[in-house]
Amino acid sequence: MSLTDSTAPGHPETTTAFGELDIAYDDRVLEPRSWTADQSRWVAELTTVAPDGPMLELCSGAGQIGLLAVALTGRPLVCIDVNPVACDFARRNADAAGLAHLVEVREGRLEESVAADERFALVIADPPWVPRAETDQFPEDPLVAIDGGEDGIDVARACARIAGRHLLLGGCAIMQLGTLEQAARISDGLPDVGLVAGEVRTGERGVLLRIDRR
Repeated sequence: MSLTDSTAPGHPETTTAFGELDIAYDDRVLEPRSWTADQSRWVAELTTVAPDGPMLELCSGAGQIGLLAVALTGRPLVCIDVNPVACDFARRNADAAGLAHLVEVREGRLEESVAADERFALVIADPPWVPRAETDQFPEDPLVAIDGGEDGIDVARACARIAGRHLLLGGCAIMQLGTLEQAARISDGLPDVGLVAGEVRTGERGVLLRIDRR
């Protein structure tokens, strides 16, 4: 039985529409939210200004945001998540969408999963952003997918460091966060990793922050 077998006791599998894709998941990964497709679409917009090169997705979950970006752009994608169940779903969802030839899924800690010499034109960062003391407000969500540390942006900071090391010159990142305050705090630290904060878009829930390497 695979980790994501729909007959796994206590973990019935669900499929939901996400943009033009059908995404499979169960309660061991974060449920795909339709509004987060705005992140995929913004990444697709940036292909007109970003250099040639692949995309990197950090904290990919079941893969929906990165996979939709691949479907919209045709660019190859490396996606990373620490949760083995999420990685299995991401691989299956890539295959079901006919995108497996463009997608590499890596299981592991973010900062240990990208080689020093790898460079990407676009980075998609979907870190957990709920402050640890508030995670009990979301009992339906897996803790690993929402726990952003004491102030909610520990993982976001790690994503910024990775983007700083691996974005090509002229490349862009789109990071999903919970609040405008979190976006401002991440923006304040970007010069330390060689990045510049750009536009912030407020969505149905949460915010998206554009980050540039110039």
